[in-house]
Amino acid sequence: MPVHRLRVNGVDREVEVPAETPLLWVLRDELGLTGPKYGCGIGACGACVSLVDGQAERICVLPVGELGDRAVTTIEGLDDHPVQRAWIDCDVAQCGYCQAGQIMSTVALLRERPEPSDHDIDEALRDNVCRCGTYPRIRRAVHAAAELAREEKP
Repeated sequence: MPVHRLRVNGVDREVEVPAETPLLWVLRDELGLTGPKYGCGIGACGACVSLVDGQAERICVLPVGELGDRAVTTIEGLDDHPVQRAWIDCDVAQCGYCQAGQIMSTVALLRERPEPSDHDIDEALRDNVCRCGTYPRIRRAVHAAAELAREEKP
């Protein structure tokens, strides 16, 4: 079996798995990072979203063999991020299953658009499914996170 060298949450790791193994399963089963969730396995629900080189990616359909030297960040790699604080302040989570994917998609959005419009938010998160329907709270939290991030900039 091939050995894959990964940079996950700023730490270099090695795993020995088949190249076609989805990154989601490598992170969860091999590295013990359970923040990214399995929702659909076909990249449709967004529960697995993590950042790959800063971009929101659906890692349930990303084979580890195609990762190359790109850096992976999971929700465990965020450290008191404004998005996480806004999620708590806005009381977004209900069941919480989709929240890691929603948060990671929001982190990627705010890197590209520090002051997103409602339309920007809807577009960036449109494929992140929340079965509890907390979309209005999610949108409020994205705006709150953007404000927190602006306040923290020197």
